[in-house]
Amino acid sequence: MLLTGCSGDDDSSGGDSAAASPSNGTTCRIDAMDVEVGPASVAPAAGDTGDIPVTLTNQSAECTLDGFPGIDLKAADSSASLSPAEGAKAGKLTLAKGTAATFTLTYTRGEAGAKASLDVKTLAIGLPGADTQKSFKWSYGPVQGQGGSADHPTASVSAFTPAGD
Repeated sequence: MLLTGCSGDDDSSGGDSAAASPSNGTTCRIDAMDVEVGPASVAPAAGDTGDIPVTLTNQSAECTLDGFPGIDLKAADSSASLSPAEGAKAGKLTLAKGTAATFTLTYTRGEAGAKASLDVKTLAIGLPGADTQKSFKWSYGPVQGQGGSADHPTASVSAFTPAGD
């Protein structure tokens, strides 16, 4: 069982990378966050469910998370975006400098080499209202597809919640 925290590499495709400014009630930006992925509750075998917590700590001026995290699972030649967990309701969360929020990615492990499994290599995380992502190595095995299609992984993302106190 692999339980690790990962550090990411910025995978932004240009644009303004300035951090949030308190004067304009800004949207949080991933490049102004310390991001910790895991430790995960890894799905050990095909058909099992795993949970991967992600903690975001604001390293810049006060900002707001309004919506759901943008999560893409990327394989060598394809990718899939995740939907919010069934019944999850997004709220608005304001983060002062040094405060944190968390969310959880839940997935069903697929069978290695199966046509209906997405052989994920990279987890890309973006924040609502921002156009950049940070990428992290995926070490949790293939993700099962829905309805026999790897294009629609059996995985979802929760809403943001405050972390710690």
